[in-house]
Amino acid sequence: MGGPPSVKVVFLPGGRTAVVRPGTTLLDAARRAKAPVRTRCGGVAGCLMCKVAVDEAFRDRLSEPSDAELRKLGPLLQQGMRLACQAKVCRDAVVQVPEDPLKAAVRKKLAEQAEEDLW
Repeated sequence: MGGPPSVKVVFLPGGRTAVVRPGTTLLDAARRAKAPVRTRCGGVAGCLMCKVAVDEAFRDRLSEPSDAELRKLGPLLQQGMRLACQAKVCRDAVVQVPEDPLKAAVRKKLAEQAEEDLW
């Protein structure tokens, strides 16, 4: 009858959405949604670039932190940070993708220039 169960993951900002099977990593869901989650290590918790923020209301909708996350993130886990390559989605969830550091630097510089009185 119905297909396998699926869950929906929404990536903010931007609202990109993926419908995936439970147990899918947030990184794989982000790739499916074309959400800009950065990684360099290929998803083995080596680079820590794929950190995402999960609001308290959605934290229980993800898998328990892996040993790698416990070691690498430590107290950041209590603040809702997770490694997208390790955290698996179990139920519908919303995830916040931090702004790319290079984009943030460019945006800040442009804002500073806009505030300067050029004339």
